[in-house]
Amino acid sequence: MTPKSVMWQQVRNVFEAVESQVAKALQREHGLGLTEYRALYLLSTAPDSELRMQVLASQLGLNQSSVTRLVERMERNNYTIRDVCPNDKRGVYTVITGRGKQIQEEAGKDYEGFLDVALDEAARQPENRNIVDCLRQMIA
Repeated sequence: MTPKSVMWQQVRNVFEAVESQVAKALQREHGLGLTEYRALYLLSTAPDSELRMQVLASQLGLNQSSVTRLVERMERNNYTIRDVCPNDKRGVYTVITGRGKQIQEEAGKDYEGFLDVALDEAARQPENRNIVDCLRQMIA
């Protein structure tokens, strides 16, 4: 592997370790998956608190069937509802509910703390310190 390839793999390793730790904390403390949290965040910040399903899929990096399953899970928990686009009956929106906003706000209060802990953990390995320092500068 080239030095560039080795560094890229290390960046991926740090990213995946941090994502995994944040996901576990969100699940443990709030009963939310990381993708659910991100979807609720996107919906809570969207105009009218709604997004077309394909826009949500694109912003989350999901395919259509994955976003459909995600929205079904969120609907079962009363975090979202689906609505038909008034101008185009083929378009389907997902809309955050009051319960969805509540859980997103509660989890959002802890999210940055979970992220800080996960970054601290990753930085304990000497080969990750520079990567973590760069990430912290980017998100500061």
